[in-house]
Amino acid sequence: MKNIVVALDIGTTKVCAIAGCLNEHGQLEILGVGKVDSVGVSRGVVANIEKTVKVISDAVADVERRAKINVKVVHVGIAGQHIKSLQHRGILTREHSIDEISRTDITRLIGDMHKLVLPPGDKIIHVIPQEFTIDNEQGIIDPIGMSGVRLEANFHIITGQITASKNIYKCVERSGFEVGSLTLEPIASSQSVLSDEEMEAGVALVDIGGGTTDLAIFYEGIIRHTAVIPFGGNVITKDIKEGCNVMQNQAEQLKVKFGSALADEVFDNRIITIPGLKGREPKEISEKNLARIIQARVEEIFDHVFWEIRRSGFERKLMAGGIVLTGGGALLAHIEKLAAYHTGMPTRIGSPVEHLAHGYAQDLSSPIYSTALGLILKGLKEMPPAEEEVKAEQVVTEENGALQESNAELKSGKWYEELFRKTKEWFEAEPDTDF
Repeated sequence: MKNIVVALDIGTTKVCAIAGCLNEHGQLEILGVGKVDSVGVSRGVVANIEKTVKVISDAVADVERRAKINVKVVHVGIAGQHIKSLQHRGILTREHSIDEISRTDITRLIGDMHKLVLPPGDKIIHVIPQEFTIDNEQGIIDPIGMSGVRLEANFHIITGQITASKNIYKCVERSGFEVGSLTLEPIASSQSVLSDEEMEAGVALVDIGGGTTDLAIFYEGIIRHTAVIPFGGNVITKDIKEGCNVMQNQAEQLKVKFGSALADEVFDNRIITIPGLKGREPKEISEKNLARIIQARVEEIFDHVFWEIRRSGFERKLMAGGIVLTGGGALLAHIEKLAAYHTGMPTRIGSPVEHLAHGYAQDLSSPIYSTALGLILKGLKEMPPAEEEVKAEQVVTEENGALQESNAELKSGKWYEELFRKTKEWFEAEPDTDF
């Protein structure tokens, strides 16, 4: 029986549920997808419980119908401008230097981080070990099995509002499901769009969603900085609505069908005609003016992104990997060129296709599914393989059987008879006189 993981991406513009498992080649096989327009979420945070419960139920029901499974547990992503990150150093003094450092020691260090005093209303979402130091020997990535007295570690700690995470749990549980894990969305997206080489060289993942833009910086294979910027694709749509004096749905269509993040890339400068309201004249908008409106807001988003990159202290260490754009905002035409011009860093669009098994639906290659597919991959990594579970059960059964047989012998008194027989043979044996 394959382990099946169901991911739930509760976004500002969409709620997406995807069920997947690993095939025999270790590739991700998608069993079902459910996508519903989001109506109860604002800037990544639940704003209406009842509406969010409804869209979650609809999205997961689609997955159950397509995959022919009964969903009980979902792995959920969290975002929003309430997310913050900080660095902290933990120290553990061990009693015996000869004993090897174990997983228990690491767990104790992580447990100490959960005791940090945070601003009122905040809670810790992730405690991520970065580098360890053992008796002044620095730069150790995996200390398990080594010896030493003083164990130190740098931790990247991600916090968020208690109410925001509680509302997510409440919505999922009211929909009839259990939250298997809660993961920061840019961390989930990194699982599906970044390669190990990029994370080693240094890369900034920028996930442009509807309500927020999420940033995660990796260097030497370790996450170094995270941030959530309270601007996304919906702000661009709002600018088009106000700049062109059109309806919200018309502004969204203009952005998706004719929008460009770089006005210099618009050569034809076509005139776009938009039907007017009942009895009114249609509006005419030039494609270049539309691009100028979009470019101004996208440049502002990248200003915030670049400020966060500088604040992290890793600006000069990202020149190899540069920036990877993902999320629905990455679909905007020429946005990777604008990012490269504006930040001076090499930029590419990250699509979650690397881990997908052959034969996947073409729609799944879109960056809008990066977070959901990353949540599945993360859930599968944290879940023990089904075969190992079966083997473990067999071992436990065999051990229990042997223990039961031993107990039965003790109760029957066979051990006493065996001891008496061996003692008698020893006394009756002839003494050995050769010295």
